Amino acid sequence: MKKVLEHRFKSLYEGERFAILLFIPIILINYGFPDLQLYSLPSFWVSFFLLEFILIQGAYYWHSKWKRLTTENKSITPIKTIKYLKRLKTINIYIIALFILLFFIELYFYDSFPPSKALLLSGFLFIFAVLEFVNYFYVQLAYFNSSDIRYLIKTKKLKRSSLNKELKRIP
Repeated sequence: MKKVLEHRFKSLYEGERFAILLFIPIILINYGFPDLQLYSLPSFWVSFFLLEFILIQGAYYWHSKWKRLTTENKSITPIKTIKYLKRLKTINIYIIALFILLFFIELYFYDSFPPSKALLLSGFLFIFAVLEFVNYFYVQLAYFNSSDIRYLIKTKKLKRSSLNKELKRIP
């Protein structure tokens, strides 16, 4: 059982690291499509930062679980790590609010409707970042292994995320 958990934690950690690298080329889109004027939108930069920031938090979380399991034989995340992630959760909420404010300001000042492709890309990144945030801090949105899928079919409801359960351990 320990080997299965080790493998799962390590693959989740490596998956998040890969996702961090996978999204970096998005900032190069402006070079290929200069008409987008992506770099002029603060909402784009905030949504891109939020997505990368949340992916980094996910990688950090899974790495700490994997490291603790391999070195101390415990799968419970250290309280220090959970407290740190709880503070980051609050920061994430502020960044989400900032994006919403910037997005609507940009939408209001944009000359035509529908919004530009750059604004739509910014919104897409934001939605993806929020889904990642929900997946980590509230409910599990990704179901890849058979036990998760069986749980979903049996209960017909989403599981609380692993981090959400651990956040309940601290005041």
